[in-house]
Amino acid sequence: MGQIFTTKCDSDVRLDGKTAVITGANCGIGKETARDLYLRGATVILACRSVSKANEAIKEIKTQCVWEKNVGQLKAIELDLSRLKSVRDCAAKLLETEKEINILVNNAGVFAVPFALTEDGNETTFQVNHLGHFLFTLLLMPLLKKSTPARIVTVASSLHSAVWNLDLSDMKCEKRKYGSLNAYNESKVCNILFTQELARKLKEHNINGITVYSVHPGAVKTDAARYLDSGLYFIWTSVAMMFYKSPIQGAQTSIYCSVDEQCSNETGLYYAECKPTRPSKIARNEKLAEELWDMSLKLVGLDSKNDLF
Repeated sequence: MGQIFTTKCDSDVRLDGKTAVITGANCGIGKETARDLYLRGATVILACRSVSKANEAIKEIKTQCVWEKNVGQLKAIELDLSRLKSVRDCAAKLLETEKEINILVNNAGVFAVPFALTEDGNETTFQVNHLGHFLFTLLLMPLLKKSTPARIVTVASSLHSAVWNLDLSDMKCEKRKYGSLNAYNESKVCNILFTQELARKLKEHNINGITVYSVHPGAVKTDAARYLDSGLYFIWTSVAMMFYKSPIQGAQTSIYCSVDEQCSNETGLYYAECKPTRPSKIARNEKLAEELWDMSLKLVGLDSKNDLF
């Protein structure tokens, strides 16, 4: 049934000579995004927690595209978003080895995982889905600035609309009961707020040529729901999954925002089905976006007084 509710990116833009970095690209919509950009001639770097799984994905993509002409290159690099040291190491390596990064797709994420704190002291879902990408993006900014026109795409979700209040002072759930699905939903609000505030920061610093997007891929058939408790898992599989998209269908809006000329001059917006869509009220709160930005800087150890751009 997923094919009923999907829009395809029809752009035929080529990416020869361009470089794209995609987090979590060893499976799902990340892998399909990587495949698409590879077919357009880009050098695509799969930034994944497991390099071996990334290399397996590269082998699969190359095998499936063996008869295609004018393809790009595929590379793997280690990136564990649950460890800020890994984020810094990955960014440092990319800054050293790559001349340009024209497209950054913040795709990796965890869904409905049990409560745990990372070695950095942050709740896991919040760090993997938001903080890690926040730090990764800012650390790559010097190279993105040299690579204009450049695009930054962050995968969010329409589930952000289930959040009515975001208490930034309690992201570790010290004052409230932890809910794995709610943690995911809150992280998706953060993705949208981050994108909006990043667009404002780029404008504030008079940086032109970098456009930023947050996207809703749709309900995609993956194994992401494996951590749900049995009751929620039954609901997910028996009801929600009736309307799933395939990974390639779910990747279309990420691809659209990465390549399509129609959105080349748009920035800071939220997209679904390859078009701008209005996010929820809380995800449009500029004060909250600014507070999240300042808090995120502190949590990842960046000084707001420094010129981050």
